[in-house]
Amino acid sequence: MSEKFKNKYTIKSARLEGHDYSQDGMYFVTICTKNREECFGKIAEGKMILSDVGKIANEFWQEIAKHFLFVNLDEYIVMPNHLHGIIEINKNGSNMYACRDEALPRLYTGEFSKMSEISPKSGSLSVIIGSFKSIVSKMINNQHPNIIFAWQSRFYDHIIRNEESLGKIREYIKTNPKMWKRDRNNSESAFM
Repeated sequence: MSEKFKNKYTIKSARLEGHDYSQDGMYFVTICTKNREECFGKIAEGKMILSDVGKIANEFWQEIAKHFLFVNLDEYIVMPNHLHGIIEINKNGSNMYACRDEALPRLYTGEFSKMSEISPKSGSLSVIIGSFKSIVSKMINNQHPNIIFAWQSRFYDHIIRNEESLGKIREYIKTNPKMWKRDRNNSESAFM
């Protein structure tokens, strides 16, 4: 049975239960635009051509490691309506407290104090992705007021557990534009 918050049903988290997403590790993430709107550009001859909006997403993806000093970015690609990327959280030896990750602060107290327990932990994958989505939305909406831009409310993640998996995911990301015609995120795909 689903749990309720404020007497309403909630959607169970897609995160791996019991896993600490603020701990060191490598994560493959996919972030989609709302309704899979193709606003980041187009695929031409197997290559991704970024629109102005896509350039904003690309620029701020590259900025993540400057704001989260314990993050290393690996392979990534901005696609017409989604982004795939590999994020490594490596707090061992980093100066993680030199950055600010308060896009999703844990301010819940009082009547709903349980919210503090389930809110994203400082330095977690959810805070990193939330901060990225927030600044991209803000910049797109400021620079392109004629475009109605929004993200899908959640994101997909996969914990990368070994070198073989890492290699396969890197290859998938690199070849993603060439496979666009068969991509389930492509509205014109026969595999939808």
